[in-house]
Amino acid sequence: MATRLRPFVVLLSALTMGACDDAPRFTQAEPGEALAGGKATVNKRDVNAFSMPSANLSPVRRLDFSVGNSFFRSPWVIAPSTTTARDGLGPLFNTNACQNCHVKDGRGHPPEQDDVNAVSMLVRLSIPDDPAQAELIKKNGVLPEPVYGGQLQDMAVPGVEPEGRVRIEYEPMPVRFRDGTVVELRKPTLSITHLGYGPMHPETRASVRVAPPMIGLGLLEAIPDAAILANADPDDKDGDGISGRPNWVWDDEQQTVALGRFGWKAGQPNLNQQNVHAFSGDMGLTTSLRNFDDCTPTQTDCLAAPNGNGPDGEPEVSDNILRLVLFYSRNLGVPARRNIENPQVLAGKNLFYEAGCQQCHTPQFKTRHDAAEPELANQVIRPYSDLLLHDMGAELADNRTEFQATGREWRTPPLWGIGLTQTVSGHTQFLHDGRARDLLEAVLWHGGEAQAAQRQVLAFDAEQRAALLAFLNSL
Repeated sequence: MATRLRPFVVLLSALTMGACDDAPRFTQAEPGEALAGGKATVNKRDVNAFSMPSANLSPVRRLDFSVGNSFFRSPWVIAPSTTTARDGLGPLFNTNACQNCHVKDGRGHPPEQDDVNAVSMLVRLSIPDDPAQAELIKKNGVLPEPVYGGQLQDMAVPGVEPEGRVRIEYEPMPVRFRDGTVVELRKPTLSITHLGYGPMHPETRASVRVAPPMIGLGLLEAIPDAAILANADPDDKDGDGISGRPNWVWDDEQQTVALGRFGWKAGQPNLNQQNVHAFSGDMGLTTSLRNFDDCTPTQTDCLAAPNGNGPDGEPEVSDNILRLVLFYSRNLGVPARRNIENPQVLAGKNLFYEAGCQQCHTPQFKTRHDAAEPELANQVIRPYSDLLLHDMGAELADNRTEFQATGREWRTPPLWGIGLTQTVSGHTQFLHDGRARDLLEAVLWHGGEAQAAQRQVLAFDAEQRAALLAFLNSL
């Protein structure tokens, strides 16, 4: 199967500056602006910048962080094995270690031309909703593809057929700035081949997702629900063209609906559930919250394969391992801002506000006093995200719903640490599917509610574009 995005044509006529005529003017850095993660901020700028524990974590608690890191980094093996603490991989999976997707705790990327497996890129699958499956949709957010499930796994243990292979091909798409400068974007087309279990449902919806960076997740989890909801304006009552919406999703542990905040469409309510679903979908590992392998009824070899569960049905990932991985993922520190007093960075910050980017990329929050970890409580943080859903236009649409999210909506991704992507991850591929090869391309793909901001950027001259990028790279 192949999924192609519709043609995208940018027509730029006479544009006037002033999407946010009342935007503040910055002539110096704001107090505490360098501390993106509050007191948890880390001062690291090298390849390990995303892998450091929160700066305010005590030496004793750093031991748990290190143990959690070992489980995050080390590969799991096929059951049965003498390595009983780490066996049970698969039968179907995408990778054998968390670190393979989040290399150095950073950002994933689409497969290269010669890659056999996608590894740090996933493909979500679903079919149109069926009212007769309302309970399943309520708890999963989608109706999974009946043969291949909710996620395509391109690897498998011996004796089990992988589900398929994924490839991304690109078509060039030029975009012209008002000063005549041309940037060539690339429009992706997804292909799924070598299907191991027959054809997919004819109305299958596929959505490409690259692994996001791991930094600051505990701080995002500690933002009060009320603070996130205060920025929601689903009916655009203020008439600014921005109508951020919360995604209300299913909490597996509490068995109730909760505010979503993790994942590209805010489809997970908390970090533990995000980890549980990653163990399940990405590595085929069971937990006490999800104590079954990711096999569909059609995949009989998958269902019959050995597993790593204990003699009394204990899951492959013990509650203690899950706790340590949760502690690790909650306490990955956010790197400090850089060059915040630089005149070009300040000029770029002004342009960021003039274009209205801060209307979705909310600069600042304060975390709850009763955060899950004391180091994360009462911190003034600067993630540059509202964690809400926004219509990003037809060209970024995956046409796949997820709980309340439509096929055109995406959660605003945090921008903190984005300027260190090349240093940590070795590339600068952005957006949910990695189509953007640098930050400027990422901005130019913005549509829908962000169309006005994108048009403002198209009107910037070379000096202004350089300033905007300097600001973004300082985050």
